[in-house]
Amino acid sequence: MTNREAEWSALLIAAMEGDGRAYARFLGLVTPVLRGIVRARGRVLGPEGQEDVVQEVLIAIHTKRHTWDRSAPLLPWLHAVTRHKVVDAFRRRGGSVHLPIEDFAEALEAEAEPDAMAARDSAVLIGRLDARSADIVRSVSLHGLSTAEVGARLEMSEGAVRVALHRAIRRMADIAKGTEK
Repeated sequence: MTNREAEWSALLIAAMEGDGRAYARFLGLVTPVLRGIVRARGRVLGPEGQEDVVQEVLIAIHTKRHTWDRSAPLLPWLHAVTRHKVVDAFRRRGGSVHLPIEDFAEALEAEAEPDAMAARDSAVLIGRLDARSADIVRSVSLHGLSTAEVGARLEMSEGAVRVALHRAIRRMADIAKGTEK
């Protein structure tokens, strides 16, 4: 065990026993190292994405510190937590590439007229819903009313409107996919 690892282990053990100063010192010492690991493994995430991952690692260390076996070396555990958070970031990102929208604003200008096929398809899907669900979807999604306004009109709580809206949209998705129950 290296001196660094022995010091960090002792600090984390003290922190787990309630020493707040030891915990603050531990986090202050490990954060730059974790940041370096994230930068090396997550170059394509960009500086903001990398910092988000570092924060997720610190949260994971805080919430999962009880899973570290005090008789085992600390550094492999820290590396594993960090590696898993970097992998999670890549999974969330998927295969997408993020480009600044400003570079393509002119090419992406919206058409003046709404897409007639999409409007017709939406109308067909909404038409397959029961009357109350269709009313909620139209009111919130098409007319821009708040769930509170719709709830007041239909004598429903705002939460009930949100639940009904979610269920209606999910039913519309099932209908569109052909998996309606």
